[in-house]
Amino acid sequence: MIEIFTTGGTIDKVYFDASSQFEIGDSLLPELLSESNIHDGYRIHEVLRKDSLDMTEDDRARVFDAVAGCEGQKILITHGTDSMAETAERLSSLSDRTIVLFGAMQPARMRRTDAVFNLGFAWSAVQLLPPGVYIAMNGEVFEAGAVRKNLEAKRFERI
Repeated sequence: MIEIFTTGGTIDKVYFDASSQFEIGDSLLPELLSESNIHDGYRIHEVLRKDSLDMTEDDRARVFDAVAGCEGQKILITHGTDSMAETAERLSSLSDRTIVLFGAMQPARMRRTDAVFNLGFAWSAVQLLPPGVYIAMNGEVFEAGAVRKNLEAKRFERI
């Protein structure tokens, strides 16, 4: 059983007008999983609905507590990309299970989203990687504590 925790982020953004006003909406994850022909073998838990730029240390503690308190050994976490690396590092002491964080650079509701690819990639990664904490984005896997988001290049990179 794969435990999936949602925290908000771009993957769940809903835009309302041309000035890019947004809110974090209901997670599209159930729909994305269904479209990917994944119908069972997982449980979804909502932890937060926040842009990752607005996440606090208390929010990261909530994510940590939710993950630490579950019995699952394979865990996916949807997360905004701007502070994903910080949350991954915060979770790194939970190294007895496989934890994979992923998100999207474009909301799942948009036509040119990377959400579907990143979900499929993370779904595979969580099943194949050894225990540890990872970020799976855009076809690459990064270990917690050794990754950052490159804002100019709009991608993650090793540090």
